[in-house]
Amino acid sequence: MTKQKSLQLIHRVVDEKVGALAIIHEQRLQCSKGCHDCCQDGLSVFEIEAARIKREHHKLLENGRPHPAGKCAFLDQEGACRIYSSRPYVCRTQGLPLRWIVDSYEYRDICPLNDKGEPIENISEDSCWTLGEFEGQLAQLQGDLKRVKLRDLFFVPSHDSELADK
Repeated sequence: MTKQKSLQLIHRVVDEKVGALAIIHEQRLQCSKGCHDCCQDGLSVFEIEAARIKREHHKLLENGRPHPAGKCAFLDQEGACRIYSSRPYVCRTQGLPLRWIVDSYEYRDICPLNDKGEPIENISEDSCWTLGEFEGQLAQLQGDLKRVKLRDLFFVPSHDSELADK
């Protein structure tokens, strides 16, 4: 299986698991098309995911312009994702209750728009998206931890690059 096919499989498995969690949290999740509070500027993705975006959205990257600085470069004027079908892993899990472990201490977070309801501290581990497993799979597939900023994927002619940074 090629690396790109393996990446697509990882994304499919993530989507299935995210879908199951979204059903559990359907009363609290406010995420919908056009919601982009989690779509922050400066996000980086694994190089293998950047390669998928380049391959599947080369016309957008060559001819389009990034969304103005401050929000994700891939948002359109209405706040919808222009690369939704091939969005990276980090974008696929946003909005859900997240948990991760650092030095044996558990941390949790959730988008403030989705914070109503049961406090995330009280949600069972199985009802949270646990960070680590899929990031490890992506790093293993890629062979390292190198990442690329999403905004850097756009081809911006030199005379436009100063404007894009403002």
